[in-house]
Amino acid sequence: MIRLGAVGDVARTLPAVSALRAAYPGAHLTWLVEPASRSLVEAQPGIDEVLVFPRDELIDALRRGQLARFATGWLRFVRRLRRRRFELAVDFHALAKSALLAYASGAPLRVSYARPYGREGSIWLATARARLPPPPISRFARNLGLVAFLGVAVRPAPAPLRVDPEVRRRLAQALGGGPGPVILHPGTSPGTPHKRWPTEDWATVARTLASDGLRVLVSCGVAPDERAAAAAIVAAADGAAAPAPETADLEELAALLAQARLFLGSDSGPLHIASLVGTPVVQLIGPTHPIENAPDPGTPSRSVRVPVACSPCRRGCAAAVCMTRIRPDAVVAAARSLLAASGPG
Repeated sequence: MIRLGAVGDVARTLPAVSALRAAYPGAHLTWLVEPASRSLVEAQPGIDEVLVFPRDELIDALRRGQLARFATGWLRFVRRLRRRRFELAVDFHALAKSALLAYASGAPLRVSYARPYGREGSIWLATARARLPPPPISRFARNLGLVAFLGVAVRPAPAPLRVDPEVRRRLAQALGGGPGPVILHPGTSPGTPHKRWPTEDWATVARTLASDGLRVLVSCGVAPDERAAAAAIVAAADGAAAPAPETADLEELAALLAQARLFLGSDSGPLHIASLVGTPVVQLIGPTHPIENAPDPGTPSRSVRVPVACSPCRRGCAAAVCMTRIRPDAVVAAARSLLAASGPG
């Protein structure tokens, strides 16, 4: 399987891969992924092997004009692919880069999407192309549609992202016991600051939920700007929120989120991880498409969105009007609705 790219895109491929594993229990399943999502994929028991595409190394060589180094790194990786003698490549990414990697693997059968989901000429390197309903459809449905094209029966699987019991126990110990917390996650990937919500609005939500008797924690990634944003929210909440336990990788993050009563965040990888471990989520969605980026349909969720003329968009903007117009009372109402439906923590 090939699914490169952002953590959220990789996470939303997991139900489809789970369906493949159920259909072919004796097959050797290898997942080709980029470094950022490696720990998430490696934690899944249905994956036999994880190959990491050396994206950063190759990009660095190109930026420095070191063409010989680039060619050496590319050929070394292609040889690794070829040695495995793959029979089938399933390209969930469906861009030129992933299609080229599928072709380079030597797999005689290469399955991907037809247009419009197969882009950048990727359809020409596939030997079979799945025709799906026209957009918009969710990323979950798109990935499951590719599996169904292979003749695999697709059945709903609750919490398709598995968390190692020992990792879960360690994170439970870090939480210190008691009812599950409400976790706020204000961060997004470095390239999508337009998905972020203002600090004071997050702090208002934290204060309101804390006044309901809930334990509120703020989680973040390892990037300095994410840490700074989380710290600013904790400070502005005036004691209503505390930092969440630190997590070393995506497996630990999944274990932390699995123990929360509720997760609140923007359209991001951690939000989709939370929904895949079965934690109810409130999604604050602005520039991205609300249907294509909906949380896992098997998990209770609410999406809070204020439609504006320029949303959805692909590039985002500094003003991020679609995010700043979301009001804290709407987010609190969505949170309370989910908490009421799920019962006491």
